[in-house]
Amino acid sequence: MKKTRIGILVGTKGRGSNMRAIIEACQSGRIPGEVVAVFSPKDNTPAVQNAHALGTEVILVNPDEPDFAVQFLSLIHCMRIELLCLAGYMRLLPKEIVQAMPGRILNIHPALLPKFGGKGMYGMKVHEAVIASGEKESGCSVHYVTEEYDEGEILLQKKCPVYPEDTPQTLAERILPLEHECYVEAINLWIERHDD
Repeated sequence: MKKTRIGILVGTKGRGSNMRAIIEACQSGRIPGEVVAVFSPKDNTPAVQNAHALGTEVILVNPDEPDFAVQFLSLIHCMRIELLCLAGYMRLLPKEIVQAMPGRILNIHPALLPKFGGKGMYGMKVHEAVIASGEKESGCSVHYVTEEYDEGEILLQKKCPVYPEDTPQTLAERILPLEHECYVEAINLWIERHDD
């Protein structure tokens, strides 16, 4: 059976736990795919160290380069990457990349979109906003990436309760394992839909 070729774009700050969940799910056969490369703006981050430990190729890319979009699309094309997953990458992708890969870029958000999404809503800020709003449940959303933050069609969500005694930290800890499950399931859904 043909394996889907997956690339993961990580950010500069995260531990890379969603990246790790995807790579391990591919290696164990829970995803019928292969992570052919992890793309990172910086070397020697926890995510990059994790990728190396899992035997995955890491390629450095610089989003501040004027021709970043052209270079990145060239890599995607040369490596025959079918699906790009963002994991801890906080910046908007250039529209040239989004337009060249319609329906082929996924991201995960640590809340139930469309609530608590958009520019500036990431990490603990999301959980702080959820608690401040008095919401009774939260969770995570895997969505398609568009030219706007967190506005793409939602592919899959998982929910969990918000307790009165929760802090942003305890809520984040409850949601993180859900993120790992949700991303793996969403990728499998995507593969099913695109299986020729």
